[in-house]
Amino acid sequence: EDEAVSSGLSALPATPHKRPIMTKPRTQTQASSSPNNCHNHNKSLSCSIIPFAITPFAHKLYYSINHACLLKFHFRFLILVSFPSLYFFISNPHLLFVFCLLSTLAFSCTLLITLNFSLPRLPSLRLLLARSLPNKYKTTASSKHVNPVVWSIGSKPKTEKKPNSGSWVQVFSNGDVYEGEFHKGKCSGSGVYYYYNMKGRYEGDWIDEKYDGYGVETWARGSRRGQYRQGLRHGIGVYRFYTGDVYAGEWSNGQCHGCGIHSCEDGSRYLGQFKWGLKHGLGHYHFRNGDTYAGEYFADKMNGFGIYQFGNGNRYEGAWHEGRREGLGMYTFRSGETQSGHWQNGVLDVPGTQNIHARSPYFASHSKVFSAVQESRRAAEKASDMERVDERVNKAVAAANKAANAARVAAVKAV
Repeated sequence: EDEAVSSGLSALPATPHKRPIMTKPRTQTQASSSPNNCHNHNKSLSCSIIPFAITPFAHKLYYSINHACLLKFHFRFLILVSFPSLYFFISNPHLLFVFCLLSTLAFSCTLLITLNFSLPRLPSLRLLLARSLPNKYKTTASSKHVNPVVWSIGSKPKTEKKPNSGSWVQVFSNGDVYEGEFHKGKCSGSGVYYYYNMKGRYEGDWIDEKYDGYGVETWARGSRRGQYRQGLRHGIGVYRFYTGDVYAGEWSNGQCHGCGIHSCEDGSRYLGQFKWGLKHGLGHYHFRNGDTYAGEYFADKMNGFGIYQFGNGNRYEGAWHEGRREGLGMYTFRSGETQSGHWQNGVLDVPGTQNIHARSPYFASHSKVFSAVQESRRAAEKASDMERVDERVNKAVAAANKAANAARVAAVKAV
């Protein structure tokens, strides 16, 4: 101990030096003001004074007291371990001595292992052992080197601040990328948006991070050119499907709505009204086999009054229901022969002749059939005379192409 004290004193620097910002924190045993802590303090103080002032007799007395404290702790620990054994023998006298002995040994081992693992984590146990066995616990505690915590005081990390308006590239967390113009920190103006997962892009006008104006969409399963509003397809536009079908006409809130033309790859073509993506209203359909229908539609099917002209020259004029002839109507063959009356599921079930009794529920008089035929002809005429959207579609496509070119230029500037 004398050599440790002298070497520690000689190791202190003689000149001023920069000290660490934070030293090792004080433990509860150091901060406590109990008599045991005072004893530890006196012990350390006496260790530094013994080489100079205490006689050999006092030195031996000091170590005797220290060993007595150690024996006192061992005696306490022995009582703690042996108490369960005594309880086993007293409470279970009828059990075998060997069984009680084995149970006692198992309990003692479990207690020792538990104390061994819980000692570093329970401050109360550490405090008890530090007071009862100061030398041993101090050695084990001092063997663990705790790195001091150093706090550096300085400016916050500088983040790259982008202007609120201008042109740059924005990468989103899902992998999407926007290249183009910004206004007040939002995608506004002209720009190109690349969809990572859906493998598509939009080139055109933006307002507040939404499609708004004219633009061009390109996808793996189709493309669209035309007008947009609030991020949805709205206005005039042309959509080309991957199958070869094309829709050109009016849109509303992302769906075909209004007047439009749907041309299919097989040669069939529909010109008429749409409602939320379905043929609805008046329309004219040209089938690929040469047949034509002009009249009313409901929910994507011929429904109401209309005229169906077959490619072989035959013609039906009258009522329809869900794509079939149903109601009053007249079928005219190319030879001039006619069949009129009430139709059910596409078949004439009650002919309109003079022999039918007037009280029949399907009584079809000549006047009623004639009225149905006249109504069908008026509907077919309206469907054929519908407003053409070709000119407006061409203007919208030209504006969309122009907006897409401007977006590509803005993307190049942003990069």
